[in-house]
Amino acid sequence: MLSAIVITKNAAPVIARCIDSLAFADEIVVVDSGSTDATVEICRGLGAQVHATEDWPGFGPQKNRALAQARGEWVISLDSDEWVTAALKAEIERTIASKDGKSAYAIPRQSSFCGRVMKHSGWWPDHVLRLFRRDAGRFSDDHTHERVLVEGPVGRLREPIMHEAIVSLEQMILKMNAYSSSSAAAKLGQGSRATLVTAILHGGWTFFRTYVLRLGFLDGREGFMLAVANAEGSYYRYLKLMLLERK
Repeated sequence: MLSAIVITKNAAPVIARCIDSLAFADEIVVVDSGSTDATVEICRGLGAQVHATEDWPGFGPQKNRALAQARGEWVISLDSDEWVTAALKAEIERTIASKDGKSAYAIPRQSSFCGRVMKHSGWWPDHVLRLFRRDAGRFSDDHTHERVLVEGPVGRLREPIMHEAIVSLEQMILKMNAYSSSSAAAKLGQGSRATLVTAILHGGWTFFRTYVLRLGFLDGREGFMLAVANAEGSYYRYLKLMLLERK
């Protein structure tokens, strides 16, 4: 039995694509954190089990809530802006049936930025561990950048998860602000410290790594835009950390 789990909030424009692509799973579990649009109604209309929560504990804890509702031997986890292709569906079904002794599988993720599929910039191949045996894995408790913690051997699939990561500059700015704030708070809790110089150096290094070392220049103007966005996110993360220390 395969369970699909998804966490959502106000994802009405994209959630149907995600849920439809998971129709091959034996059950689809959605945990929604207070959507005010039609997300919940769309999910239920497509046959998903929806569990609503009013609080937001962070990505890791929220995904563990979804995992706790799953009943399948295997679990696939997607975000609302991701979807499974027909080729990946077939590969997942073959892999589960093969019983090759693996506890989990990392899947390449093909992401788009402002309409362009990114082939470089550190975005491809972006292997993410999303398919795992329910009794062998759980999510870390990280507020952001959570990961699956798994016991046992991990394999890799070939077909990618599709990911519409950023559709507009407005969305990019909103995500950058949210992620830099939560990351700064997490770093403060871990005892990290920062100065203005730290923020500048991290921002500069992040741009160089994305645009030069990870060949972002081959992704055209979107590669440059992404490198700048990554640099700004890193700069603001450490700047916010510096300001949090003052409080």
